[in-house]
Amino acid sequence: MERNKRYKILVVDDEPDLEPLMRQRMRRDVRAGKYAFAFAHNGVEALELLRKNEDIDMVVSDINMPQMDGLTLLQQIPQVDPEIRSVIISAYGDMKNIRTAMNRGAFDFVTKPLDFEDLRVTIDRTLRHLEEWREALSSRDQLVALQNELDVASKMQQSILPTIFPTDPGYQIFANMEPARNVGGDFYDVILLDNRRVGLAIADVSDKGVPAALFMMSSRTLMKGAAIGSQDAGEVLTEVNELLNEDNDAAMFVTVLYAIYDPESGVLSYATGGHDPPLVVRPDGSSVLAPMTGGVALGVAPGIQYRHEEILLEPGDTVILYTDGVTEAMNNEDEEFGAERLREVFTGNPPTDSEQANQAVFKAVRDFVGSNPQSDDITCVTLRRSEAG
Repeated sequence: MERNKRYKILVVDDEPDLEPLMRQRMRRDVRAGKYAFAFAHNGVEALELLRKNEDIDMVVSDINMPQMDGLTLLQQIPQVDPEIRSVIISAYGDMKNIRTAMNRGAFDFVTKPLDFEDLRVTIDRTLRHLEEWREALSSRDQLVALQNELDVASKMQQSILPTIFPTDPGYQIFANMEPARNVGGDFYDVILLDNRRVGLAIADVSDKGVPAALFMMSSRTLMKGAAIGSQDAGEVLTEVNELLNEDNDAAMFVTVLYAIYDPESGVLSYATGGHDPPLVVRPDGSSVLAPMTGGVALGVAPGIQYRHEEILLEPGDTVILYTDGVTEAMNNEDEEFGAERLREVFTGNPPTDSEQANQAVFKAVRDFVGSNPQSDDITCVTLRRSEAG
């Protein structure tokens, strides 16, 4: 986000206790000049404030409210200012409305009861994306070469990637992406689900530049909306594929791996759409590629049913999710890094935690590529089951 800029946030909720609680929990950010808050109790009041105040950057809205609910408000906001970003608040069990909100343009969501640290992270990520979008709109008027557009795409791409990962006694998660200058299509996401479960998504969009970045953001939003409403990884990909095919005139597609980890059972359930399978690394450094699930890339054709596979992670096991920027990285002799070299990264050198495992992959790829220019985004997501998990 732009430094020294104060962002104005409109909070819309009919609960009278939320305004004083929000002011109290966000007081340090307000005093620091980072945020300013306005409040409305329903969608009608919110629209009046939006029309009177052109400096509102973001709306945080409940779904269920009198006079005008949050879903109706979402439809009205773009008519007032299409650049305003929206975050929805709702009960965790209200999955149907949350998915509807995401499909109507909500950038993100948080669930009740409110976790204010999660809300702060969500607000920061949303505002960071808004800044990159504003810069993209400004920069497009000044583009004189394709590389400038690709730089914009890269910034848009980076703005939506999580940088803070959940902590749980049963597992560790870390993720990273190193963009190439001529491609803007990889993304990853970490989605907190019910009963301590966590969803992991990693994807690679076809094409490059701003169109790929926009398709990537749409895919990420649909993935998150579908993930919170389903217990089955294959059903998530099936739903997202149908939604992507409804409006895909550009004929773009995205390879995806979506996994659900349950720390109570140690089971990792996953489904793939044209994506490389996970690598499971054992505590002794040995490893195995998990079975493929056979799905094609999302956006290619409607009516495809995706299925899931399950693997049991033992204590100390680490799962490596990666894009083809890892396995297809090439050195000066036009050799690919490949899946076998990925497995060799941990032979005799078992990972000690998720971040170390992630960094080991990137270092091995860099050492292999040497001075050869990076031709594709390199993305890696790692999950490690704790020894006591």
